Amino acid sequence: MTFPDTTRAAPARLRDQLDYMRLLGARVTGGAANQMLMVALGWQMYDLTSSAWDLGLVGLAQFLPALLLTLPAGHVVDQHDRRLLLTSSLSLQLAAAACLALASGGGWVGSPLILLLSVLLGCARALQMPAQQALMPTLVPPVLLPRAVAAASSTMQAAIIAGPALGGALYALGPWVASRLGQGQAQAAAHWGAAVVYGVSVVLLVAAIASVLAIRHRPVQARRASPGLEQLTAGIHFIWQRPVVLGAISLDLFAVLLGGATALLPIFARDILHTGPEGLGLLRAAPALGAVVVGLALARRPIASRAGHWLLGAVAVFGGSMIAFALTTSFGVAFGVLVVSGAADMVSVVIRQSLVQLETPDEMRGRVGAVNSVFIGASNQLGEFESGATAALLGPVGSVLLGGAGTLAVVLLWCRLFPALARRDRLQPEQPA
Repeated sequence: MTFPDTTRAAPARLRDQLDYMRLLGARVTGGAANQMLMVALGWQMYDLTSSAWDLGLVGLAQFLPALLLTLPAGHVVDQHDRRLLLTSSLSLQLAAAACLALASGGGWVGSPLILLLSVLLGCARALQMPAQQALMPTLVPPVLLPRAVAAASSTMQAAIIAGPALGGALYALGPWVASRLGQGQAQAAAHWGAAVVYGVSVVLLVAAIASVLAIRHRPVQARRASPGLEQLTAGIHFIWQRPVVLGAISLDLFAVLLGGATALLPIFARDILHTGPEGLGLLRAAPALGAVVVGLALARRPIASRAGHWLLGAVAVFGGSMIAFALTTSFGVAFGVLVVSGAADMVSVVIRQSLVQLETPDEMRGRVGAVNSVFIGASNQLGEFESGATAALLGPVGSVLLGGAGTLAVVLLWCRLFPALARRDRLQPEQPA
């Protein structure tokens, strides 16, 4: 495969890749803004409705447009300037955050508006994920790609640490902001804290857009083609023919779909761990804390062998940590096991993304990235809906317990369904026979 920006004597350090560093900056600011939005949306929805089902609907509202639009978006990414497409996605998120800020500050926000704007956020992510995934490998030489994936993942996790923690703290400032504006305490708790979070998100998204636009344009190495069915489904066919890649991304899909507890964190924070929005922010940041430590370690010392075993073992640890989280009533213990879950998930992310990028030629990156983003979106947003639906039936503890046990069962099943994945040794392109 070829990389447009690779030279005969490519710098051996990631920090020498200026456009890659600009993309990292956009990932940090945009990622932090997105995480702040999710904290505010979750707490505000639960504050307005006190319904686990409505929390799940927020995830479903984001997943459905992504499911419908991601494959066409992948084709577009392989045909057009990926920088501008990523900028367009961030601009949609900016519009949603600005609308939420105005609605919360004006006191006319409600669950229908939150769900409607969640649909807009889902549309934005349908374009963002394939564009972002396809852009990164063109900014670094192949020898640096595993380190680049680990560094990008760890910096993203840093944003996921700072974003929720800052979002929760800013949300808790709502009563103070409202008192300064002469508003009542009830309205402050429901609206003004969210308005502050959404407003800061707007500023961060503007910074992310500026960083992406500073990246130099690189022509896409692809033949122009009309978006027929064959073009739209090319990414699916490509992945289906590579059992290692299919096994890796489908493992993540089912593990997080079943085992994720993100949507239920507002319930655990308020009703089980007895904390406020600042506690919710810390709980959402906890997995990222473990992930960033592991990501930095893997950027310095990448996994050299037994990659398949590391991947399956990490997902098993993730499932076990979810079971431990469901059973505790201590905020400190809950925070600790979520840190462990994030550390395990980072091992999975680095291995999975490295396999996908190393096995995919540049002209296919957008479409393969689109399929990968559907899997990720299903595991995250559809997983949030699954968590909300099962919590409405079994309660939050029963929902997370069932999901953790399901994750462990998926690991055992995947060992049998994808033996080539379990046997995969090194993170490098497989040599043709």
